[in-house]
Amino acid sequence: MAFPKKKLQGLVAATITPMTENGEINFSVIGQYVDYLVKEQGVKNIFVNGTTGEGLSLSISERRKVAEEWVTKGKDKLDQVVIHVGALSLKESQELAQHAAEIGADGIAVIAPFFLKPWTKDILINFLKEVAAAAPALPFYYYHIPALTGVKIRAEELLDGIQDKIPTFQGLKFSDTDLLDFGQCVDQNRQQQFAFLFGVDEQLLSALVMGATGAVGSFVSRDLSTLWSN
Repeated sequence: MAFPKKKLQGLVAATITPMTENGEINFSVIGQYVDYLVKEQGVKNIFVNGTTGEGLSLSISERRKVAEEWVTKGKDKLDQVVIHVGALSLKESQELAQHAAEIGADGIAVIAPFFLKPWTKDILINFLKEVAAAAPALPFYYYHIPALTGVKIRAEELLDGIQDKIPTFQGLKFSDTDLLDFGQCVDQNRQQQFAFLFGVDEQLLSALVMGATGAVGSFVSRDLSTLWSN
């Protein structure tokens, strides 16, 4: 498994998807967006097509093109481009995962399917396992956002033994206000050296105290990036 030499940590920008006034994706500004993040904000890791990027409101074709543009424009400028590939359809999610690998993304993330919801840990892990298998060379991250998915399986429960089922699993994007659950995720998985990326900007300082290794959000700044600088 050709995983990145550098662990995904620190600030990760949850990118918006720029649109024109007519509702078409404005690909022409993504290069400028990359330069702004790197030069003005000091941020070199991004999370594409997630909630902030309205990925689930885009067509599969649009999601593919957005991912391609970020990878292309970020080459030699960004450290890691993680693509969210979650979808209601397993086949579509697998297609997006495979595409992310083909274009040279650095990782993939997946939310739980939220229409016909998985009601047990094992069902959810089976879904995630099938998606991860479509891109076996890419690090895999679970995107935990129960307020939007309605899937109430605790992240701490899901992480128990997850690498036995998903060998490419590398971490968690935790977008929930349940700090007890987050703290248990960290405390019970320290030896695995997972990436614990917190996704609720308003609670970030509390999450840092509890052991968050990074943050995925839309409010990024040079000042916060110093928290993880060496």
